[in-house]
Amino acid sequence: MQTVSENRAFGGVQGVYTHASKACSCDMTFGLYLPPQAERGPVPVLWYLSGLTCTHENAMIKAGAQGWAARHGIAVVFPDTSPRGEGVADDPHYDLGQGAGFYVNATQAPWAPHFRMWDYVAEELPRLLEVNFNIDPARQAITGHSMGGHGALTLAMGLPGRYASVSAFAPIAHPSSADWGRKQLEAYLGPDEGAWAGHDSVLLMGERGFDGHVLIDQGLSDQFIDTLKPEALAEAMAVRRQPGSLRLQQGYDHSYFFVASFMEDHVAFHAEALGA
Repeated sequence: MQTVSENRAFGGVQGVYTHASKACSCDMTFGLYLPPQAERGPVPVLWYLSGLTCTHENAMIKAGAQGWAARHGIAVVFPDTSPRGEGVADDPHYDLGQGAGFYVNATQAPWAPHFRMWDYVAEELPRLLEVNFNIDPARQAITGHSMGGHGALTLAMGLPGRYASVSAFAPIAHPSSADWGRKQLEAYLGPDEGAWAGHDSVLLMGERGFDGHVLIDQGLSDQFIDTLKPEALAEAMAVRRQPGSLRLQQGYDHSYFFVASFMEDHVAFHAEALGA
């Protein structure tokens, strides 16, 4: 692992690091904010998964998470959204390929050799963090925006017991029935829609739900709201009687201005679940 940069922030350190990933068979970059409390002992960790076209940098710079994380003593990790580099498959469209990993393990050509973002986020990067940084692997929570909200919800429901809490900002809630979803799931996982079910939050909520509390914020002026399908997720949560909240925020769109506006609420929500 190599250090790209480390900057003092809110008494802690915002770092950027690269490493050779076995899961993705390429070099990967991630951001990690360590609060000042990490100087005294292991701290809980909040995963933030970003959306289409993003890198590790977008949320790290725009979401405003560090100040709230420092207040509660929580580390925040910002993984990249896909494998990258020479020899890694790509597509000319923004919503497929590099920058659009969708947090799945691809099984189809040409994506399968590198696009294994589920394994990267669920297995490889947590082990790397545990070995190299002062975090407590027994206390994890997860959040994300748009495609990253999809990833956060599916990982949380797909890995029971891993995360104390899950939240999302404007998640792609029902990708198997949406423009943002069907194209990517078929490309990465093949035409059998049965293989997509483990990566659809609405279907997972109906099948198993989450073994904790859920917080979701959705802007009502979101230009992509018809694609995100929050109403389908709300219905699935109601049918399951899933503990949690899905909040519709008047006037907010899909941007990081929306994310930053409610980041304080989300960090506090996770801090309570993590006992931070």
